[in-house]
Order: sequence, then structure tokens, then C-alpha cells
Amino acid sequence: QEELVESGGGLVQPGGSLRLSCKTTGGIFNINTMGWYRQAPGKQHELVASITSGGSTNYAGSVKGRFTISRDNAKNTIYLQMNSLKPEDTAVYYCNFVGTLISWGQGTQVTVSS
Repeated sequence: QEELVESGGGLVQPGGSLRLSCKTTGGIFNINTMGWYRQAPGKQHELVASITSGGSTNYAGSVKGRFTISRDNAKNTIYLQMNSLKPEDTAVYYCNFVGTLISWGQGTQVTVSS
């Protein structure tokens, strides 16, 4: 069974950067589109970036030009490089498949505040 383990969050000032990582433990990572989601308090999960097995990417308008998603198929890992962070980026960030979700991991908290 696939498991998702996110890491790399923290507290950062506006304008700062963070790099998130998500490692999967199962065997279907390489053939699926993966995504980074975030959930702010009181809100639903929001898909902010996705990447296909071939490396094509897509971004939500709110993060386009600031966030970069990438993947390392050999390591069953995806990454989210977040630059020029804003207070409104504060949320718990999760990875998951796109289309058919599996159980959410524990997520990683990103807090952007001065």
C-alpha cells in the first residue's frame, strides 16, 4: 500500500524560500501524475502544482512563477521549490496522486510570517 511522507516545512519570512519533499513507499509512483496540495485552516485541500510521469507540470494561478514542482522517479520522490513566499501561502502542504487520491500523509506545515 502506498504511503506518503512529506517534509521540509517551517517558519519563513515573507519573500523567503522553502523546499518540500514527498517520498512514496509503494510501487505505482512512476506511472502516475503527482501533485502538491495545501490546506489552510477551515478550507478544503487545494491542488497547487502537479507533474506527470513524463515531467509535464501545471500550476495554480496563485503560485505560478513562484513555485516549481519536480520529481525523481528513481527515488520515488517529488519536490516543491517555493520562492517569494507570501503570508497567504501559509498552510499544511500534502502530496498525493492527481485523479485518484489515496490516504493523506501527515503533511508538513508552512508558515509565512514576519
